[in-house]
Amino acid sequence: MVTSTHEASHRIFQDHPEVLTPVFEALGLPPPAKAIIEAITPDATEIKPLERRVDTVLRVEPSEGDGFLIALETQTTRASGKGTSWSYYVAYLHAKFGMPVLLVTVCRDRPTASWAAGPFECRVGPWATQSTRPFVLSPANVPEITDESAVAREPALATFSAIVHSNSPHAPAILSMVARGMRALDAATAKYWCEWLEVGLENTPVRETWRELEKMVATYFPGRGTLFEETYLEGKAEGKAEGKAEAILQVLEKRAVPVPEATRDRITTCTDLDTLTLWFDRSLTATMAEDLFVEE
Repeated sequence: MVTSTHEASHRIFQDHPEVLTPVFEALGLPPPAKAIIEAITPDATEIKPLERRVDTVLRVEPSEGDGFLIALETQTTRASGKGTSWSYYVAYLHAKFGMPVLLVTVCRDRPTASWAAGPFECRVGPWATQSTRPFVLSPANVPEITDESAVAREPALATFSAIVHSNSPHAPAILSMVARGMRALDAATAKYWCEWLEVGLENTPVRETWRELEKMVATYFPGRGTLFEETYLEGKAEGKAEGKAEAILQVLEKRAVPVPEATRDRITTCTDLDTLTLWFDRSLTATMAEDLFVEE
């Protein structure tokens, strides 16, 4: 279930690999649009009591050259022992799939990014048997959004950039630019990315700033019955529920998750906002519609 900056920022790689463009450009690889990219199991558990799980693992088959894996991790602070875990992930995935591994770490502040770049070494005296050097995505190499037209062209990159820069002093201005740019999108697409960004900014100081800016997006579609219009302008519980149910179905549709008629009816007839919010969070990671109700 996507409930934090951590979850949203790695889930976006699975659904929208175009956000890896800065990595591909820096390494001189063909752009993601010219590669076949698919998510594979992130489970790196060998001994049952010792569970290890990478945030996201993608298999990349570029248009030119050999395939490789990308292991994606999100790190908000320095963490003792994390370098050892990352080294394990790389060695395990390399051995299991027989493919080279690129470890990419996402950080929202420069001190954490500097630490996360490593190298993390397994060393005896002067000899390093193993060295792990993550490629770090951070405010240093993920461009800030300074042009609202860029939001309309590449909403996934714009959303990811806003999450990465959420600790920046410029964060409110960046979010304002994103909100203006989203007004150029159709209602369903704007709704989809607004929700993504709100979830991704959870537990950050600018989340409430974004919630207010969402009203700017909503008012661009007056009379259209969008989630934002119902939530912010009408303030009616019934309208909120209908909008949230519609958003759940749209997310599942965009992620190509089949929705049986019985499941659709269950979603659209639900009037409990807490339940709908829970289902919406799950819709961002669900592989089948039944995953929405897995704990019930």
